[in-house]
Amino acid sequence: QVQLVESGGGLVQAGGSLRLSCAASGSIVRFNVMGWYRQPPGMQRELVATITNGGIADYADSVKGRFAISRDNAKSTMYLQMSSLKPEDAAVYYCNAHRSLLPQLDYWGQGTQVTVSS
Repeated sequence: QVQLVESGGGLVQAGGSLRLSCAASGSIVRFNVMGWYRQPPGMQRELVATITNGGIADYADSVKGRFAISRDNAKSTMYLQMSSLKPEDAAVYYCNAHRSLLPQLDYWGQGTQVTVSS
C-alpha cells in the first residue's frame, strides 16, 4: 500500500504561480504513469497532466504552455508547476499513481485545493 500526499495548494491571484507536490510513502519507480487530475466545484474530475517513468509528459490542452509536470523517483515525489493561473484553474487537485503492468496498482491522494482570484 502506498499513500500519496499532496501539498502546495492555496489562494493565488490570476496570473500567479503555484507548485504542487505529491509525496509518496514508498517508491514510485513501480508506477509507470503518474498524473495530476483536478475537480472544479460541481464538475467531474479531469486529467491535467501525466508523466511516465521515462519522463515523457502529456498535458490537457487547457494547461499546455502554463503547467509543467515532473517527477523525482529518488525522492518519491511528483510535482506540478503551475504558472499564469486563471480563475478556471481553481479546483481540488489530486495526484494519481498507476501501474499498468501486473500486478496493476492505482492510488490517489486526498487532494489539495487551488483557488485563483480574479
